[in-house]
Amino acid sequence: MTNENSRNERKTLVLSVITGLSLNAVWVGFTVTEVAFSIFPIIALVLAAQGLYQEYLRQPESEDTSLIAVACFFVGLFGHSAFVKAQYPEMGGNFFSILVALSLLLWIAVKMGFLKKKDEPVDA
Repeated sequence: MTNENSRNERKTLVLSVITGLSLNAVWVGFTVTEVAFSIFPIIALVLAAQGLYQEYLRQPESEDTSLIAVACFFVGLFGHSAFVKAQYPEMGGNFFSILVALSLLLWIAVKMGFLKKKDEPVDA
């Protein structure tokens, strides 16, 4: 994998997380009365979705990258949900959201190779 390809992949994954965060922020802003409405999550959602679409048009991704991008989207979605529920405990518990976000992060780390064992040096 080249450096440019790795950079594009990271960009796609970060935009996926931002899209999930923004979508949940827009949803919470419209549906929960305790949270004040703001236009900024809508702007962030539109810009992140546009950036994802431009990346898709520029260079098609592999199947693994698409699956990891969907997982990153859900990490952003459930992560923001857990954050809001921690701020407003009357909305309910955030255990499920934290559990899903952390398990998806673990799966992403395994798929991207961050949790691989390093090769042991061979003694001569």
